[in-house]
Amino acid sequence: MKTDIQIAQEAEMMPIKDVAAAYGIREDDLEMYGKYKAKLADGLWEEVKDRRDARLVLVTAINPTPAGEGKTTTSVGLGDALSRLGKKTLIALREPSLGPCFGIKGGAAGGGYAQVVPMEDLNLHFTGDFHAITSANNLLAALLDNHIQQGNALQIDTRQILWKRCLDMNDRVLRNVVVGLGAKADGVVREDHFVITVASEIMAILCLADDMADLKDRLGRIIVAYNYAGQPVTAADLNAVGAMAALLKDAIKPNLIQTLEHTGAVVHGGPFANIAHGCNSVRATKTALKLADIVVTEAGFGADLGAEKFLDIKCRKAGLKPDAVVLVATVRALKYNGGVAKADLGTENLEALKRGIVNLEKHIENIQKYGVPVVVTLNSFISDTEAEYAYIKEFCEEKGCEFALSQVWAKGGEGGEELAKKVLWTLEHKESHYKPIYPDDMSLEEKIATVAKEIYGADGVNYAPAAERALKKIADMGFGHLPVCMAKTQYSLSDDQNKLGRPEGFEISVRDAYVSAGAGFVVVLTGAIMTMPGLPKKPAADGIDVDDRGFITGLF
Repeated sequence: MKTDIQIAQEAEMMPIKDVAAAYGIREDDLEMYGKYKAKLADGLWEEVKDRRDARLVLVTAINPTPAGEGKTTTSVGLGDALSRLGKKTLIALREPSLGPCFGIKGGAAGGGYAQVVPMEDLNLHFTGDFHAITSANNLLAALLDNHIQQGNALQIDTRQILWKRCLDMNDRVLRNVVVGLGAKADGVVREDHFVITVASEIMAILCLADDMADLKDRLGRIIVAYNYAGQPVTAADLNAVGAMAALLKDAIKPNLIQTLEHTGAVVHGGPFANIAHGCNSVRATKTALKLADIVVTEAGFGADLGAEKFLDIKCRKAGLKPDAVVLVATVRALKYNGGVAKADLGTENLEALKRGIVNLEKHIENIQKYGVPVVVTLNSFISDTEAEYAYIKEFCEEKGCEFALSQVWAKGGEGGEELAKKVLWTLEHKESHYKPIYPDDMSLEEKIATVAKEIYGADGVNYAPAAERALKKIADMGFGHLPVCMAKTQYSLSDDQNKLGRPEGFEISVRDAYVSAGAGFVVVLTGAIMTMPGLPKKPAADGIDVDDRGFITGLF
């Protein structure tokens, strides 16, 4: 059996200018990064902004398990299937982080015969967007520490510095560090921290900004610290905005690549969904909506994280209205939620399936609360049985969902046609009445409780003293109207990753909160979630290599 990277390397790609031409994009509107990838120039939006929007389809999933779900694979395969059925389709995806690529997850370009290419480029440096974000983040950190060293005119309290340095790599030893050691000229000694680049507020800002003017305005609002009087100090106060924007001038432009079947894919931005808002850029999605009949996009991790943030943060901020949601699951993952060990998932087990399907049930109910029609799809595995399919199909239809099998990993677009037809039927026959799950004028505590109870199924929320103080301060500063961005484990509906299925009788524990004033949301830290992941005992990096010809191996 061929690996994903072998399939990708054997693909015959079209020049990206030819892929673009199929969507009416002129070569003058492309900024080429080699032959097979390009950025969309700023002028393209001005040319297309008055066109009617395409239909928007969100792909999300149940809670991830070691058995795998295949959300990106489904997004890509669905896009190819819709193209095969004669619909001008664009796929709008996130860029992968280097951390998971070398850690536990591997590549993030789809899989099998439902991939975007060039796969190695996308999973590694791509067009340098993440490097630019890392540099802008760390420039702000350097300017902050330099300001303190050079006399601290803003009276920054070094015990209340919020801004953290970042790195696009899983590196646990950088979570807590001490900087400024050495001579007096080496800076003021203080405790510091690193987050992974995809958790940086600058990543969120880039993904929510409409244009350069909006980007600069948001950058200026970043709160980096508090002064001795307890007042916020911003990036604008440090005169950092212009220099950061200069580093981001190309990164703000969406990237265009293609699938194995030459469907266009706009790939841009990549905030994590468990510690950030988990969606590709607003600019990429809005541009795609002007260039196609249907846009297929995805949100990270399970629907309790990525879809909730897509619907409550991205859509609210950008004025987007999804027309349908595709909810991805596998028989294996549902049985895992039903208590079956990973080694035994290939054996038919209807009882375990019945126990585990409650996880899917909760996600269906959650999406329906937003007023958006749901299509459930199963990524098929050779070990699945007809009895298992029949049970899940009947279950979904009783819940008012369309249901389809997906074989896109093995067959590409052809294997997604059943799903594509269900999506098209849903778009034609079921209306979307999208609305966020809470209004802006709720208090932050009420918003947190709404997500915890309605989406996670919690009985309530308990707050650590630090969280109570933080939320009060955020509200007192005038940010109580913002949506909440819940930082929570992706592996469970609860904040305890060991609680599978549909947990009941639990409370969400909030340990802290902070405002991302530039991004426009309040981050709420739950459970033991960390903003700098670590590498596993055997990282994916162990198997990655490059040969004398420059061919990369082992990248998923």
